[in-house]
Amino acid sequence: MRILVLGITGYLGGHAAEQLRTLPGVRLLGAGRTPATGPAVDLATVDTRQLADVVASFAPDAVVNCAGAVGGDAVTLAEVNARGPAVLCAALREAAPRARLVHLGSAAEYGPAAHGERVTEDAATRPAGPYGATKLAGTVAVTAAGLDSVVLRVGNPVGPGAPSAGLPGRVVRQLLPAGADPGAVVRLGDLSAYRDFVDVRDIARAVVLATTAPGPLPPVLNIGGGQAVPVRELVHGLARAAGFRGRIEETQGGSARSSDVSWQCSDISAAADALGWAPRYGLAESVAALWASARTGPAPAPAGDRVR
Repeated sequence: MRILVLGITGYLGGHAAEQLRTLPGVRLLGAGRTPATGPAVDLATVDTRQLADVVASFAPDAVVNCAGAVGGDAVTLAEVNARGPAVLCAALREAAPRARLVHLGSAAEYGPAAHGERVTEDAATRPAGPYGATKLAGTVAVTAAGLDSVVLRVGNPVGPGAPSAGLPGRVVRQLLPAGADPGAVVRLGDLSAYRDFVDVRDIARAVVLATTAPGPLPPVLNIGGGQAVPVRELVHGLARAAGFRGRIEETQGGSARSSDVSWQCSDISAAADALGWAPRYGLAESVAALWASARTGPAPAPAGDRVR
């Protein structure tokens, strides 16, 4: 089986590739924004003809799209998260119409939910900002393309190697130089929002199952931890793992999305039914693995924010 992973040099793409490589009989093919692992493919700028040529040269049985932007202005987000999947689908229709497409979406596509609600895949999508809106546009492009496809609508990733473009990696970058100094201060925004954290290794396993599952799959599947956790709990868990003895200060404000979406939790029962998938790692294990990975080297810096 020939599997092409787009965004293979990113956070989610790297973990997905690591697990896909272990499958017997799989030949893993990779493409990213740099030619280190294969031809350079930037979904923000590539045109359909160019991408179709790349896809044809690989002749994949399946394509996993982990490319995406989590930061930047609205134009950047739209180029990568909305235009990119649309171009990819057009290229696949031309060059590999029978290949399965596994595309990584985001729970941010749902937008605000009632406190205590677990959101199912058929819930209304009302994204609260440009990131969620552009990810939703990418999902629509995939589900409307007429391909053998599935969108994995991912919660908030956490775990080993988390980049500083997201909150877990950003907190790690502040904790590393602080050490055990009791006078150290880590300043963050409002941490009262609830988020559905999911370990990056569990996301990668969902990618493996979706890529190799026989027969058609539902168009969208939620991939999350299945419970809402205060962001504050994540931060204080990282502080404990780091042996941090200083003070964590929450300032007023923070991201607009945190104030607009105070609760996020996905119902993950459909993924259990369709893929036999359920998360294996709890938040404490994810936090411990993140801190352990950070201590082996510098905390990962954002690669132009295009990590998911």
